[in-house]
Amino acid sequence: MNKNNLENLKAEMKGLKFDKQLIAEMEKNMEKDLPAFQLKTTLPSDKGQMDATLHFKQSGQSDYYFFNKFELAYSAKAKPLENEQKYMVISPGEQGKNMMRSFQSPVDAMEFFKSQKGASELALGKPTEKDLQFKTPLATMKDGKVDYVAKDFQQTYYGQTLTNSFYVDKGKGFNVTQAANMLQGRSAFRDDLVSRAGVGYQAWNVIAFDKPKDNYGNYKIQQYNENYGFDLKQVLAEYKINMPDDPKKQEAIYNELKDGNRPVVSVTGTDGKEVQMRIEAVPRYGNINFYHLNGKPEKREDLQKAPTLDQSLSKGQEKQKGKAESHEMSM
Repeated sequence: MNKNNLENLKAEMKGLKFDKQLIAEMEKNMEKDLPAFQLKTTLPSDKGQMDATLHFKQSGQSDYYFFNKFELAYSAKAKPLENEQKYMVISPGEQGKNMMRSFQSPVDAMEFFKSQKGASELALGKPTEKDLQFKTPLATMKDGKVDYVAKDFQQTYYGQTLTNSFYVDKGKGFNVTQAANMLQGRSAFRDDLVSRAGVGYQAWNVIAFDKPKDNYGNYKIQQYNENYGFDLKQVLAEYKINMPDDPKKQEAIYNELKDGNRPVVSVTGTDGKEVQMRIEAVPRYGNINFYHLNGKPEKREDLQKAPTLDQSLSKGQEKQKGKAESHEMSM
């Protein structure tokens, strides 16, 4: 294993916000000197389950490994796994013994189950012999045809799974937090983008779910660049948000919003009292969304400061200018 290569990949993984455990798994796989390997992990999501698969490939001319892309699969209806639970696909084996394969990802489990040709069962539980008697059946198959799907699993089984690949170049690209948030419909900001002409620029990015996928099976990205008219700090100042006095804490809130997160802030409510709420940047419409801590949305109009005449005119002019400044990019 090339230690310089390992050091570089560790820095790339850290910059893309993958956790220490996954970085340690990468190192263990590099030590095996495999021509290629994948790492899998589960990411935080508002609901359902978000799974990530990272792809590593060794150079054909040296022992160097390259990390060029990661894939996300989001099933909004899947229930997060508890404790030591796994999804399991169980099929009859030889001599009366069952063959079992376990999965962390519901998407991977369902794909493998659907590929079976004979009798098979998709279940949830602990993948040990002694615990199989306590498994929860989710779906069954006979002669290659599905004959049962549990009622509370039907939305997951028949529901849409959102998938997308995110490409990286020497550690540059959407970090995993941004990618996961974008697949959940939120916006993420990058200041290190480069046009086809080689010119650097910055922009807010959102996945265009209403557009057909490209030839590689990925969604297109709608971008709102610096000329679009969305200034994060200026927009935040238009609402009754009580930002902390500490500049570092302020910057932390801005950075979370740029990653597509929903940070908690103090807001002055309609009754004049302070309340904790989550906020989300929505550059396309030039505003902020507000949510109570239980996830219930709040009307932004009730939390907006009364605008001055100059502010109203300025915002209208920026929006007119910005209409021509949004564009698409392919993943």
